[in-house]
Amino acid sequence: MKRLSKLMMVCFMAAVMLMSVGCHKDSIFPDGVLPGLFSVSATQQVYFSQGNLQYQASTNTWRFAEHQYDYVGTQTDDGHGEYGGNVSGSDNRSISSTYSGWIDLFGWGTGSNPTLSSQNYKDYGTFVDWGSNAISNGGNTANRWRTLTHAEWDYLLNTRTDASSKRGIGNINGVGGLIILPDSWTLPSECSFTSGFCSPSGDNYPDWTHNSYTLAQWAQMEAAGAVFLPAAGHRSGTNVSNVGNLGYYWSSTPNFENLAYYMNFNSNGLSASSNFHGRYYGFSVRPVQDN
Repeated sequence: MKRLSKLMMVCFMAAVMLMSVGCHKDSIFPDGVLPGLFSVSATQQVYFSQGNLQYQASTNTWRFAEHQYDYVGTQTDDGHGEYGGNVSGSDNRSISSTYSGWIDLFGWGTGSNPTLSSQNYKDYGTFVDWGSNAISNGGNTANRWRTLTHAEWDYLLNTRTDASSKRGIGNINGVGGLIILPDSWTLPSECSFTSGFCSPSGDNYPDWTHNSYTLAQWAQMEAAGAVFLPAAGHRSGTNVSNVGNLGYYWSSTPNFENLAYYMNFNSNGLSASSNFHGRYYGFSVRPVQDN
C-alpha cells in the first residue's frame, strides 16, 4: 500500500508537470523518485532517482541533481577543452573536505568519505553505499537508496525484454547522454525516440544528435518514465576529463582488490557487461530504489 500510494502521487505530480513544464523544481518528484519502473533482474524492478547524486562538503549535505541533465563537470579549462557542467559555482577539481560547491564524481564505495581523492587503491577497500546516507531531496532518510550491481546494469541494458530498443543516446537542451526507457512505455505524442547510437563521425565526435529534446519535450518524456544519464566524464585525483564526451557510472560490485565494475557509454555505444576500473577513479552515481 505504501508503494502504491507513492506511485499514485508520482503519477499525479507528473501530470502536474505536463501542465507546467517551465517550473521543474526539486518538489516535482516526491522524495526524488522518477515514475518509471525498470527491470534489473527477472524478479526485481527499481525506480531511478531524479538525477545524479551530488555532495556539498561544507554542509555535509547530499542531494540529487535538480534535473536529470544536470552535472557538475569542471569550470576550469586545462587547455585541452576538458571542461563543462551546468551546476553554478561548482567544480569537481575543487574536491576537498571543506569545499562549499557541489561535487558529483566519487571514488568507488565512498559513501562514508565522499571527498576522498587519493589515488592509492588501498584507500578504497570497503564499499559503503552512497544510498546509506540521508539524501536531502530523496526522502532525507538513511538507507532509502542503493547502487545497482554489475549484473543489474547488464540486465537492464542488455537482457530485459526489448532492452536494445529501450536505450539510445541523445541530448536535452544540448546536454548529451544516455536515455533509458522503462519496462512499460508509451511515447508522448509530441516526442520521438530512436534507439541505438551514432556511427563514429571524425571531427563530429561526440555526436549526441541521435535524439534531441527541448526542455518542454523532455518534461513529457520524463513524465512518461524516461531516464537520462548525462555524459559527465570522470576524475582521477583532482584531474577531471572526458566531460561531455563519456559517461561512467559505478556499480556496487568489486573486481579484485583494487578494481570495481562500472557501466560506461559514449555517443557510439555502451558497455555494461565486463567493464572494471581502478576504484580511486571518480565516476557518476545514480541511485535506485527497489519497487
